[in-house]
Order: sequence, then structure tokens, then C-alpha cells
Amino acid sequence: MSTTGVFLVRTPNRPAAVIVLAAGSGTRMKSKRSKVLHPLCGRTMIGHVLSAATAVDPRQVVAVVGHGREEVGPHILEEVPDAVLAVQETQEGTGHAVAVALEALRGSGGTPSGTVVVTMGDTPLLQGETLADLVADHETTGRAVTILTGELPDPYGYGRVVRDADGAVLEVVEEREADAVQAAIREINSGIYAFDGDFLADAVTRITNQNSKGEYYLTDVVGIARSAGVAVGAYLTGDILQTEGANDRSQLAALGARLNARTLDRWMRAGVTVVDPTTTWIDVTVSLEPDATILPGVQLLGATVVGEDAVVGPDSTLKDVEVGAGAKVVRTHGELAVIGAGAAVGPFSYLRPGTVLGTGGKIGTFVETKNAQIADGAKVPHLSYVGDAEIGEGANVGAGTIFANYDGVAKHRTTVGRHAKTGSNNTFIAPVAIGDGAVTGGGTVVREDVPPGALAVSAGPQRTIEDWVARNRPGTAAADAASQASARGAATEGSG
Repeated sequence: MSTTGVFLVRTPNRPAAVIVLAAGSGTRMKSKRSKVLHPLCGRTMIGHVLSAATAVDPRQVVAVVGHGREEVGPHILEEVPDAVLAVQETQEGTGHAVAVALEALRGSGGTPSGTVVVTMGDTPLLQGETLADLVADHETTGRAVTILTGELPDPYGYGRVVRDADGAVLEVVEEREADAVQAAIREINSGIYAFDGDFLADAVTRITNQNSKGEYYLTDVVGIARSAGVAVGAYLTGDILQTEGANDRSQLAALGARLNARTLDRWMRAGVTVVDPTTTWIDVTVSLEPDATILPGVQLLGATVVGEDAVVGPDSTLKDVEVGAGAKVVRTHGELAVIGAGAAVGPFSYLRPGTVLGTGGKIGTFVETKNAQIADGAKVPHLSYVGDAEIGEGANVGAGTIFANYDGVAKHRTTVGRHAKTGSNNTFIAPVAIGDGAVTGGGTVVREDVPPGALAVSAGPQRTIEDWVARNRPGTAAADAASQASARGAATEGSG
């Protein structure tokens, strides 16, 4: 079982399998993308579910795919490479989907003997700890069926869990099948179960489709279990939001907001300062160290890492960026970049993939970098484009500098040596190298290598043409101003 990036939650025994149902079409999303592939907070919906599933360390994960399986299947295998894919050619209900999953499990050499967990592919708030608690409750009570349930003030749309006077589970009644008394029940079926695998394998063959939808309901297994005289129970979770699904984009956004709020709360309790949670978005895949500070308007995405005492924001978006301890990042967009400890970035900087800024370095205002290695203590403070470059330790790049890396056919690289000082408004025509300790003059276009310690200039002597404005632009405001300034200068000379 591949568990990369997943914290394992130990259960008394490894479940035989976790079955993830992901064959539905999700038509209410009104999207060419399968519902379970819609992303929120750093993972797809099914990616969140698979993370929870692998956290309980099952012997096998089985995913049931149908609509959009050409995209859904490969994505599942990216997340869990040894998962078994079961294809439900026609969607005939959850009972039918589980039967297809068990057949695929056996076909792969697996066995349902042991605990089998069944969950849905569109419940992105689900946590591994909740599945572990469900499995532990199921196994310690020795039941054949355990339903994960919760209570809602308004249970409309959910299957109701019907109990007897002693609290034992009698049945699960779907919304459309419920009478008035059953519809008033607030305990609902989450659609997540733990089964004795051998019992489940037999029970799914006994389900019928004699209902208003003509489908095979997995919930019918409860009645089959009671008829067989085996134990059926429920594990009531206090966090029913973990089991909530998203059927349209409005619900998806609401779940994303809830998941983000939970993520921020977790980080704040771990010692991270989040100044304004209402404007801060942090993916579940991000890692933060204590005493990091996140200012308003920040999005931290993907595999971003923020070190201790670093300050990010305000108004910054970082995706797959490493921010070193004590660094400061202000009003910056960055992707696939590394910012060293104590470095400063921004405001209004754009760090493109391949940017590496060393310890104590600086990428300043209105600077764009791409595939650029900027060493410790080196600075690119203002109004520059640095592409395909290597800038040595302690070097300073003047304002308005352009690293001209593209000749129309291929990209080329520029090297600026250690402690070099380049002038403002320079253009480096790559490939070119400025040596250690070298200097370039303001406005220089560097087309040839500059030796260490040398000064390179390309501009000719300044030429000044007196009274050009008066002759060429008479009657303009500029001509009048020049005339008045000349008069004042003549008066000053006369009085002296």
C-alpha cells in the first residue's frame, strides 16, 4: 500500500479493503470534468477521500469508476498506485457498485475476509481518524454491519436510520421511501460503512431492486443482516460535516470554505499566526512552521513550505514555493521557487519556476525572475527581468536591467559574478558573463564577456545641442519654460 504523504492511523487490525464509490456522473456540476476530480484546498475531492482511506492502512483500496473513468482511473492510480479499479459499466445503485468492487478485489487476488470499509468519492472533509474510529468500533463490537451516522437539524435528502426502542438499528430508509414518522428522524446515514467482508460478499448477492428507483441499495444489507440474526449497529460521529458531499459548484465552494477554515484553525493551534482567516487560503498539502506569520490576502498552494519566523503577505500567492526561516515575502506571486532564509521578496515581484534566492538575498519591486539562481546576499532590487541567469554572492543588479535570454530560437544563460555591481538600465545579451567584482556603467548593453574587476560601458560621450527646443518647438510650454529659465540665469549672472 502506497502511503506517501499520509499519516497512518493504526486500527486493531488492518482492514481488508476500503471501497471508494466514484462511478457517478455528477450532472449537477454541469462540467466536462468528472465530479470527483473537481479540486478544493490542494486535492481533488476523491484525492481527499483516498488520503483518508490510505490513512487506515488497508490491505487494498478498490475504487469503483464509471462515468469519466478515462480520467478518474488514472488520477486514482496517481494517488494510490496499487489501487484496484473496478468498472461499473451501468450505474445501478450502491449495492451493485459494491458487488462490482468485490468482484474486482477477488480478481486481483485479494479477499474480502476481514473488515471492508465503504465510502463515497465526493466527501472531501473526511479524515482518516474518523475511518479509524469507525473500524475500531465495528471490530470491538463484533458486528456484521456498522453504519457511520450523524444527526442533522434538517435531515432532508438523507436516508434515515431507524432504531428500535433499545437503540438497535432496524433499517435505513431512503428519503423517497420514508413515511412521515421516519422522515422526522434526525439521525442520518452518511453512506459510509464498515462490514464483515465475508458477510458483505454474500449479502450483496441478495439485494433486489424492488424500489421506486429500480436500483440496488446497499442499505438493504441492514435488513438482510437482521434477517440473518447478525449484529447491526451505528457509530454516531460528532462531526457529520466530514461526510458531506458536493453535488454542484455551490456546494463545492461551501465545502472548500469549511475545509479551509479547519486547516487554518489547525495551523493557528500549532503556533502559526494567521492575521485574517477570512482572506487567507491554505491548501491541506502546505507545511508551516511555528511562529510563521501569514498576513491578509494570502494563498499558499500545493507543496509550499514556510519556515519559522517567516512573514508572507499581504496579498501574495505562492504555489510549490519554499520560504526559508525569517524571510519576508510581500505582494508577490511565486511558483516552483525557493526563497532562502532571511531573504526579502517584493512588493510586486513575480517568481517563476526555477527561481532560487539565496540566504539574505533580495528580489525587489516589479522584478520578474525565471530559472534564475541568485546567490546568498545578492540583490535585484528594482524594475528588472532576470531570466536564465546565475547571479553570484553579494552581487547587485541595477534598476531597470533586462537579461535578454532569448534570441528568437533558443534560450541562453547569463552569469553575473560574485560581488559584481551592474549599472541601472543595463541589457545583458545572453550568452554573456560578467566576472567577479566587475562593474558595468549605466545604460550599458553588454554583448561580450566582462573580465573580473573590469568596467564595461557601451554608451558614447554625451552630446548637448543648445537651444534645440526654442528652434524646433517654439510656442510650446517647454519652450516658454526654457526661455524663462535662461532669463533667470542671465539675471543672476548680471547681478553677480
